[in-house]
This record gives sequence, structure tokens and C-alpha cells, in this order.
Amino acid sequence: MIAPPARRRRVGVGAAALWAALCLGAAADAATSAPEAMSLGNPRAPVTVIEYASVGCPHCAVWANDVFPLFRKKYIDTGKVRFEFHEMLTGNPVLAAAGFLIARCVAPGKYFQVVDAVFAGQDEIGRDGMQVLGKIGEQAGLTEAQVTTCLGDHDALTALSKRTSADAEAHGVTGTPTFIVGDQKLAGEQSLEALDAAIARVPR
Repeated sequence: MIAPPARRRRVGVGAAALWAALCLGAAADAATSAPEAMSLGNPRAPVTVIEYASVGCPHCAVWANDVFPLFRKKYIDTGKVRFEFHEMLTGNPVLAAAGFLIARCVAPGKYFQVVDAVFAGQDEIGRDGMQVLGKIGEQAGLTEAQVTTCLGDHDALTALSKRTSADAEAHGVTGTPTFIVGDQKLAGEQSLEALDAAIARVPR
């Protein structure tokens, strides 16, 4: 995982600033309005599968890297399921905040490109630090200066922290990953077979 800020290399506004903002409770006076959850698939699909996840959560990364490609091929790409992704700051909160800030700074159509890349690169980020996130942002179309500005956006960090906490509390989500399929709440990593069964139980 990412080391404490004092031991981190600085890339623009890096982990130290994010860590300080989170530890100081930056969300305390934030506005509650925020970007909507991001989604993939047919908006008229008969079933919606919601995932609460964090790009700083190792268990979320395992699911994203190992199960999500199969889930996407079977359900999202075929129009059977609309997938809705809700951000949380679990696991390593510095990595989670930085990853989501960058994902929200790129063009909306590249949001999941960034999220997928952070999940795939968790180990590399843990070894090499925040500069890896900078490369991910640049690959999604940001300049180096834009990455620095994005990571240094205190207002965006404040809003992210507050809205993710409020969203999770409102829906009774206490850990990641958590999936909501119809009226079913599934905690922890879920196999494709478990999601198959949950989707099959949703009334049409």
C-alpha cells in the first residue's frame, strides 16, 4: 500500500496534501451536492447492479481484475444489466481519493478507463507511488499540469469525502466491495456465479 506521506515522493500535489486533508476532516463543511454515480450499459436494462467500491481497496481490485471482465461481457455488453458504480474511500484512503479525483477530472467517457487502470496498477502504485497515478491521468488525456491541479483541488476532495460517506450511510453500506442487486445486498467479493443467482432472482 502507499506509504505514509512523509516517506512518499512528491508529484505535484501528492499523498501528503491528500492525507492531511482527509485526516483534518475536510468533509465537515462540504456541500452535499455531487456528481452522480457513474454507470455502464443500457439505461433501460431490466436489471441494475450497483457496486460500492474503492480504488484503494485490494478486495475491490481482485473483483475488478478477475470477475468484472467476465461480468461485463455477459451482462453489460449484451444490454441485460445496467452497472452503477458508487465511490467509497475504503482501504487506502489516500490512493482512493487520488484515484477518484483523477477519474473525475478526465472526460466522462474515460472515467472507467482510469478506474480500471488504478485497480490494475494497485501493486505498482504501492511500489512506485503517486507518479503512477499521474501517468494514468496522462494516458486518459490530462496534461501533467492538469494532473497536479486535479490532485490539489481541495474543494473536490472535500466534496468527494462528504458525498461518499453520506451515500454509504444512506444505503447502509459499511464495507467494500458491496453489491446491490434489486433488493439484495451482497457484501464482499462475489463470484460470477453468485451474481448470476442474484440477477436471476430480480423480478422482471
